[in-house]
Amino acid sequence: MCLFSLSTAAQVKGIIYGSKGETDKKETLYGAKVRLLHAKGGAITGEEGRFELILPKELPDTLVFSARGYYSDTVIVTKKDRFISFSITLYSDLLLPDVIVTYKKTTHSISRLKTLAVETISSGELRKAACCNLSESFETNASVDVNITDAVSGAKKIQMMGLDGVYTQIQMENIPYLRGLESSFGLNSIPGTWIESIQITKGTGNVVNGYESMAGLVNLEIKKPNEMEALFVNVYGNRMGRTELNFNSGFRLNQKWTSGWLAHASTSPVENDFNNDGFRDIPMGTNLAVFNRYRYEGESMEAQFGFNAYWDNKTGGQTNAIRNAGGNFYDVTLDSRHIDVFAKTGFFMKKPGRSIGIVYNAKYQTVQTKFGNSEFNGEEKRGYINAIFDGIIGTTDHKYKLGLSGVYSDMKQQMDSLNADRLEIVPGVFGEYTLTTSRLSLVAGVRADYHNIFGLQASPRLHIKYILTEYTDVRFTGGKGWRVPNYMIDNVSLLATSQTWVAPDTILPEISWNVGGSFSQQFKLFAKKGSIIIDYYHTRFENQMIVDRDANPALITFGNFDGTSFSNAIQAELSYTPSKTIDLRFAYKYLDVRATYGGELQQQVMIPKHRGFINIGFKSRNKRWEYDLTCSVFGEARLPQVQLADSTLTTDNTSQVYPILNAQITHVYKRWEFYLGGENLTNYRQQNPIIDAENPFSSSFNATRIWAPVYGVNVYAGLRFSIKQKSEDGKE
Repeated sequence: MCLFSLSTAAQVKGIIYGSKGETDKKETLYGAKVRLLHAKGGAITGEEGRFELILPKELPDTLVFSARGYYSDTVIVTKKDRFISFSITLYSDLLLPDVIVTYKKTTHSISRLKTLAVETISSGELRKAACCNLSESFETNASVDVNITDAVSGAKKIQMMGLDGVYTQIQMENIPYLRGLESSFGLNSIPGTWIESIQITKGTGNVVNGYESMAGLVNLEIKKPNEMEALFVNVYGNRMGRTELNFNSGFRLNQKWTSGWLAHASTSPVENDFNNDGFRDIPMGTNLAVFNRYRYEGESMEAQFGFNAYWDNKTGGQTNAIRNAGGNFYDVTLDSRHIDVFAKTGFFMKKPGRSIGIVYNAKYQTVQTKFGNSEFNGEEKRGYINAIFDGIIGTTDHKYKLGLSGVYSDMKQQMDSLNADRLEIVPGVFGEYTLTTSRLSLVAGVRADYHNIFGLQASPRLHIKYILTEYTDVRFTGGKGWRVPNYMIDNVSLLATSQTWVAPDTILPEISWNVGGSFSQQFKLFAKKGSIIIDYYHTRFENQMIVDRDANPALITFGNFDGTSFSNAIQAELSYTPSKTIDLRFAYKYLDVRATYGGELQQQVMIPKHRGFINIGFKSRNKRWEYDLTCSVFGEARLPQVQLADSTLTTDNTSQVYPILNAQITHVYKRWEFYLGGENLTNYRQQNPIIDAENPFSSSFNATRIWAPVYGVNVYAGLRFSIKQKSEDGKE
């Protein structure tokens, strides 16, 4: 009976190894202990690290393996583990245990590492709104305002620090974009689904980027071929009848070459007249765009080249009911066509910290538009090159950049009997020095550009950042910017009036000086992170092209300013993350923008002095549900005085305070995303945005006093489908 009992007992055996690290060879451990946690029995390994042990009747139990100088390990044994053999490895207690660090990357941030205050809007932030094109990409941002220019064409323009978008330098990956003939209608040309991120810099930018940054700089980063989705499809539709399809695809050709295609098509075939004034609230039409590039990554150089093309065709004006009635009707048409090719080459030199980069761009653009009886036709041929040498002085604490640039612009503009053809050739040279210490960083630069018409222009700029504490940064920026105005295309929306244009006697470069700074403070409240950013910028014009609508209500007079023109912009923004799933942002902006109109210093028209902003974002812990709510409140703005049909002047020359509320819900299911949203959920609408809409060819017709939405609530829905690119190991 005793022999039978021993032969049926559960027995385990094994060998124990010791390791000093993952790359070291394992060795058997002599004298390692093996014990049962509950039964109290045990064994000790022999010279070859082997052990044998009889298991108790009461199972399960826990085997504990230990040895001096090593972390212990445990194994649970059950009745199923009879006669099992173990191979156990114990690791040295001199090795640090694994530490998992998690970080939640915000979709909206200002980098503490950069000298300039660069505000970054990521693709995650863009997904919080419909974001069909660039004009709709700033809905969850307080720094950039997007305004409708008139009530008949649907065109939009951005504003920064209360200044018109022409004073903000817009670039696509550091290549000048949306300038010249694109400045008035180009915001619709870039779909939001193409954008990887948007960087916003207030004040004058670096001299490397050019001379036209007067109020700020907006740089668009398009999705990269090696990082974008292998396949991305976005389908969108809204209650106004607008439908949209976006397609992206990035793929690897070989180890060094990648390519990416991005395509967009949208149409608005439905006529809408919600306020029954006889005019289409949103133009009908079609927009097509395509972008393609190839990217090369080698050991000693990088290169990329590609093209970008779009066609935008719109028809606005009076409704079909009026058109079909016969007679003369007010028509608004737009035909904008664009194609540009670009290339970038970068060469790494043998000495560390030194490289050469060259950017090339050539563009052809045409714009044909009609407002009633007035027509505008424009053609632009543009070339651009920028060569930059990067180097260091001793260490990377002292960096410098030297470069050459060149701009060629042949622009033809014709509006009725007015003509503004101009050929510009602007070679330039620049230099920039960067100092980086533990607390202080400084970027000082100067560029000199020679304009074939206006001669030599110098642009000095200085940016300083000082770290007061571990959580506090102070920044200062100052410098000069200039541009040559294009009074026709810059103000083409003013054709939606009966006022007569008075062309300027002479055209001079617009020159401004901008100084400002920001204070950034990070904090913790209830162990959760937050930040406060306060900035102030002052822009003063040495010379400016003034659009005077006050001296004579029947005229729009263009001329070089005689008096004063300046802008003061103050913004405070609070960001706080009370939990892992909630993000809060609050902002307030004050704009004091004045110039001399009709011999009197006045607030510029159509610019609200005050704006409030709230954004609330929620993402579920499993990341399958996202909710976003944005509310903006716009203060009063001065409106241009307009002559009415009875020869009297308007008395309601101040806009009303009004809110805009947008919201969106997104559901993520594997590779699919379904979203549903609403815009202008308060249903606020400007009453009678067109003056004398019944008589569009009268002397009192005016469709440019628009300061609020024309249509009410807009509901939209869509879906996104994406497949990630596979890495070299075959994983997405």
